[in-house]
Amino acid sequence: MEKRVYQVWKGSNKFILGGRLIFGPDAKSLLVTILLITVPVIIFCVFVARHLRHAFSSYNAGYAILVVAIVFTIYVLILLFLTSARDPGIIPRNSHPPEEELRYESSVSAEAGGRQTPGLQFPRTKEVMVNGFQVRVKYCDTCMLYRPPRCSHCSICNNCVERFDHHCPWVGQCIGLRNYRYFFMFVSSSTLLCIYVFSMSAVYIKVLMDDHRGTVWKAMQESPPSVILMAYCFIALWFVGGLTGFHLYLIATNQTTYENFRFRADNRINVYNLGCPSNFLEVFCTKIKPSKNNLRSFVREEAPRPTLPSTQGAEAEDLGGDPRSKVEDDLDIGEDLLKISQRRNIEEIDEDIRSRGSNGPAHTALDVDSFLDSDHRAPTIRSETRHSSWGRRSGSWEIATDDVLVNSKVTESRSHVTPKEARR
Repeated sequence: MEKRVYQVWKGSNKFILGGRLIFGPDAKSLLVTILLITVPVIIFCVFVARHLRHAFSSYNAGYAILVVAIVFTIYVLILLFLTSARDPGIIPRNSHPPEEELRYESSVSAEAGGRQTPGLQFPRTKEVMVNGFQVRVKYCDTCMLYRPPRCSHCSICNNCVERFDHHCPWVGQCIGLRNYRYFFMFVSSSTLLCIYVFSMSAVYIKVLMDDHRGTVWKAMQESPPSVILMAYCFIALWFVGGLTGFHLYLIATNQTTYENFRFRADNRINVYNLGCPSNFLEVFCTKIKPSKNNLRSFVREEAPRPTLPSTQGAEAEDLGGDPRSKVEDDLDIGEDLLKISQRRNIEEIDEDIRSRGSNGPAHTALDVDSFLDSDHRAPTIRSETRHSSWGRRSGSWEIATDDVLVNSKVTESRSHVTPKEARR
């Protein structure tokens, strides 16, 4: 059965309506944002705007206060939907690394005995030209592509996003090339809505003061919802108002939130800054690019291709080598070490015999030969030794000195035989 793109999607996104709408993995937070907008507006319409319908005698202007609040709230919710339910500029993943970027290199590894180990490697970065300046772009191991300039991989959505600004938990979506305009309009419109509700609640307090000819305190006691709304909007203005001002600065200088926080201390030249008027035109007046992902198209299941080694993978593979050849080499080394220890034991025995002189029996060449023959047959090195360290990066085996000492003691005990035993 054929599957659609959104059904085999490798990112962390969530889809509804058959892949027509795409959200971030934290889309549930969107419900909290909707409640934070609609609940205060409902309270405002019921307890404040309804009483202001007849407060202005000319042409029933009080009805406009109620209508503006409802229409403006719907407008803010639409902007929120356009921000969170669309592709922010996700770059499609590659099914295999870009083969045109592979290069053949030989690296010298100290752990591998200084041998040159050739292999295919990826350059981790490469240079591209942007507005006459060289910009370094990085290779993404997850998406298996070189990220375009201003692109970054979102760890929450697990996607590479063009002109990545940040991941906003309040809208449950990444903010990138294709939804940044709607995000700014949503934040700025929320700021205006807070100012509107705060102002109309203050007007209602003033109307109560004039009608009853009382003080502010009496008016506030008569309409507690107005006081609550004013306090709520005042606090919200610190957040959405400050965010609006910050993004106005980013748009004027053609930066993203990610670039501003990451490169603030580097004093780098902003190669994307075209001047304040051109920067605003780029954000608000250019046509939004179509999505590069056709989420409802059918996808063919390709046979999995072996992943080509990157720089780190090639080094690990070079150090690993052929296990069989390394075992044989290490066994040869072990045998050489054992022979050396046996020769030292023979030399010590000969010196002992010479020092004794005629007090001990003389050892003939036959005895020595029989000693060597027995020693060559007795000890063997097996690959099942307890002290093996197979599985390390170097893939080498260690021969413990304890084993060599034990073998030397065995040969020494065998060398102390009587002449009668030797004749037998």
